[in-house]
Amino acid sequence: MLDRDGFRPNVGIILLNQRNQVFWGKRIRTHSWQFPQGGIDRGETPEQAMFRELHEEVGLQPSHVRVVARTRDWLRYEVPERYVRRDARGHYRGQKQIWYLLQLIGYDTDLNLRATNHPEFDAWRWNDYWVPLDVVVEFKRGVYRMALTELARFLPRHEQRNRYLRGSFRAREPEQGSGTMLLRHGHLLLHRDIELPPGATFDPDPGTNFVAEPQPSPATAAVD
Repeated sequence: MLDRDGFRPNVGIILLNQRNQVFWGKRIRTHSWQFPQGGIDRGETPEQAMFRELHEEVGLQPSHVRVVARTRDWLRYEVPERYVRRDARGHYRGQKQIWYLLQLIGYDTDLNLRATNHPEFDAWRWNDYWVPLDVVVEFKRGVYRMALTELARFLPRHEQRNRYLRGSFRAREPEQGSGTMLLRHGHLLLHRDIELPPGATFDPDPGTNFVAEPQPSPATAAVD
């Protein structure tokens, strides 16, 4: 479903945790990271499409999130011709998107990258709000910057008491003889009983481990 200018209606999702960090997903079998997004089907409103994509890509239900804000107008990006299927060239130009800012009111364990048989991501992490755009496919970077900038003023404020906790807490190595058992995952110390959400990984910071993904052949497309 394209508009008269050749843009496919689409939604993008910026999902916050309680610390205003954002869900950052690694596209399956690539080194490219991005926010959840997907097309609007015929007969759907943008909000209906957003909730459908939220479940399909990260396994969340409407009860798991709170809608904080959305972009006022469509944000557009063009897809380079080499990413467009041959039969769509000359008609399809790219995506026009409504972006939603959501806050998770459930738990990390509610996230499930394999909620459907066609997963979009194979790893995820919480990242600072201003995500590293150098690990986003180049033609989407402008839209990401516009969406993050427009929605930044709606970020929920933390309670005042959190200001005094910030910087004062740090994970400590367990003391000899203590009953606490921690396991080291890279630079992280995790409780021995921690359980990761289905499909989740503690991947290293993608900003320091980026490898350029190979260019697709002319017969492939990247329209999501």
